[in-house]
Amino acid sequence: MPHGEMTTGRLEAFSDGVIAIIVTIMVLELRAPSQPSWPALLKVAPVFLSYGLSFLVVAIMWVNHHHLIHAVHEVTARLLWSNLNLLFWMSLVPFVTDFLGKNYHQPMAVALYGLDLAMCGSAFYILRTELVRQDGRDGNLRDYHAGVQRKNAFSAGLYFLSIPLAYVSVYASFFIFALIPAMYFLPEKKLAASGQE
Repeated sequence: MPHGEMTTGRLEAFSDGVIAIIVTIMVLELRAPSQPSWPALLKVAPVFLSYGLSFLVVAIMWVNHHHLIHAVHEVTARLLWSNLNLLFWMSLVPFVTDFLGKNYHQPMAVALYGLDLAMCGSAFYILRTELVRQDGRDGNLRDYHAGVQRKNAFSAGLYFLSIPLAYVSVYASFFIFALIPAMYFLPEKKLAASGQE
């Protein structure tokens, strides 16, 4: 398989397309209440809130994925499969979002949502491992990626923690779901000297 800028562009274009479909599916799952009243709107509020949370999570993943791909030096088989692993878990976000919105008070639905986001966080860690390997000779870049990996691992750990917590208090899990996007609200810091875009 040929390597180079075009291949990296194709990888990003494919990933962007999949993520766009994920967001589209989430939007299509939204259903307006049949009655034009505030009580009816309040009944479906959990569905809209779960959509808003998931949209924010997916948006943050997309932004950070964009910066990650632009740091790639070589598109390897490991990178491609690691990227597909991430996209697989992201593709389940619409399902767990819909399930959570309709069953927000049920521990199982909350735990399943946390599990999927934990797997997304783990997939980001695995994907960045390939960048650490590629930048192994550059101490600054290696340290940078290692620092972001620690953040990925910490986030995935919190998401995994939300799974058993859901059976103790769903609100504790919801707190984790809100906390982690706040940590990632801004794109990952880039190294000016590294030539990353």
